[in-house]
Amino acid sequence: MSRLATQWLPVALSADIEPSTSAGLHVEGHELVVWRDASGNAHVWEDRCPHRGMRLSFGFVRGDHIACLYHGWQYDAAGQCRHIPAHPQLDVPQTIRVPRLAAREAAGLIWATEQDSLTFPPAAETVAAEPVQTLAINTPVDRLADALSKAGWVGDGTFGRLDVEGLRLIVGLHPANDGKALMHVLVEAGMAGPRARIEAARFAQALRDRIEAGVAIPGEAA
Repeated sequence: MSRLATQWLPVALSADIEPSTSAGLHVEGHELVVWRDASGNAHVWEDRCPHRGMRLSFGFVRGDHIACLYHGWQYDAAGQCRHIPAHPQLDVPQTIRVPRLAAREAAGLIWATEQDSLTFPPAAETVAAEPVQTLAINTPVDRLADALSKAGWVGDGTFGRLDVEGLRLIVGLHPANDGKALMHVLVEAGMAGPRARIEAARFAQALRDRIEAGVAIPGEAA
């Protein structure tokens, strides 16, 4: 069973998705589009237009609609198709809609789940953080979480904090595909000057390099 069906996952840095933009991503083999409407609301959907299967992340955002690049079909924030350019007078059937995930923002991250009744991680609701970067790492997410824990990360497997040389990093993880993971790195608000971001980025990149090279993390058996 996909983790999206059992928990909230941080899938992107909020700062990476500007108003009226979209981006494609993978979560455990699921192809998703994360997009932000002109009002600033974030959405996470299946990345597939119901018409011909084109990725919606290749399309464009206008107001509170996202449109498919292929034939221009437009979908509102509820996932309902509202306009088909080839048939502008058509009353679009309610059955033409894009499957959506529940989405919310907290701790500088966009989160998603297939079950909006799930309890949101309380630790994320009380954190204010500034973005550093997202890194793709060629290792399973559980191995990455273990390596972070050996380095002092205090988290639940997908979200937590890590104190490094006077900085408090906020780190979110999500499984991508083919045994890869994404690591979203932020700095706790109040520490997030340019130098702090540089140091945080250096630490994250060095950790990635050690993991991908098979080098033991401090505290981990070689």
